[in-house]
Amino acid sequence: MRGKVFDIRRFSTHDGCGIRTTVFLKGCTLCCVWCQNPEGISGCTRPVFFEGKCIRCGTCLKHTVQGGIYIKDGKICLNQSRNDDWLAITDACPSRAIVMDSQIYEPEELVNELLKDEVFFRRGGGVTLSGGEPFSQPGFAVDILRLLHERGIHTAVETALNVSAEIVCAALPYLDLVYADMKLADEQKHKTYTGVSNALIKQNLAKILTGPERERVIIRTPLIPSITATEENLGEIASFLSTLYPQVKYELLNYNPLAEAKYHLVGRSYCFKENPKPYAKARMEEFGSIVTANGIKNLIMEIP
Repeated sequence: MRGKVFDIRRFSTHDGCGIRTTVFLKGCTLCCVWCQNPEGISGCTRPVFFEGKCIRCGTCLKHTVQGGIYIKDGKICLNQSRNDDWLAITDACPSRAIVMDSQIYEPEELVNELLKDEVFFRRGGGVTLSGGEPFSQPGFAVDILRLLHERGIHTAVETALNVSAEIVCAALPYLDLVYADMKLADEQKHKTYTGVSNALIKQNLAKILTGPERERVIIRTPLIPSITATEENLGEIASFLSTLYPQVKYELLNYNPLAEAKYHLVGRSYCFKENPKPYAKARMEEFGSIVTANGIKNLIMEIP
């Protein structure tokens, strides 16, 4: 069992309690137009080019054999679809301007890497699996959680729950905290903006919010201007969740404009031509009032 990891972020304080190490697994069952980690959507390992690191040495051009690297308008360009010797090209790049977007680990190998931070975990922190969608690599994700759980490490996951209930049930015994997204209440809008129906997501939410693990679950909605951050959507989500479990913990995540800078790396267009700013305090408080008016009692929200 091996898995693909596109980032390991240490000293994180936003992905669970305490100081955490967050592991980002490749692949996602959704394709949200605002995705914060577009490099994690595809499950394939691909090369990426960081132009700012390039020293214009031409080494990559000497190693390309299938035209994966070429010059256009005086600039180095990548054609990721070419079946080039990308490992040789990335190994040869002296400035690390061209790198593969993920690494392959065996479960024990990754856990040993994570345990380098164990001193922080013993002070209230732990490990969070994120993505992408961590459960798009179900066997690998469950193995990682199990091995960490056996070592007494606090575990958390950030998931959209668009996976089979069997996968969720397999992971729950090894999880101390579950962050689950509910982005859009309307099924057609969910299809439009994420590429999939929300039927399976709602089924899994109903399962975990009516089960014994519900106290370990926090539901999140990212506030995306004109898409998820509407009175209608937030009201419907709040009503749905509070009906399932009146004491549900529900978090509103302010819009994060930083994702836009990543989209050129994966050849995708961002959903906004003009990138909005995060919501100010007054607007966040309005969103909070909407969800509390629709049944939410345990609201989590950072006020700017």
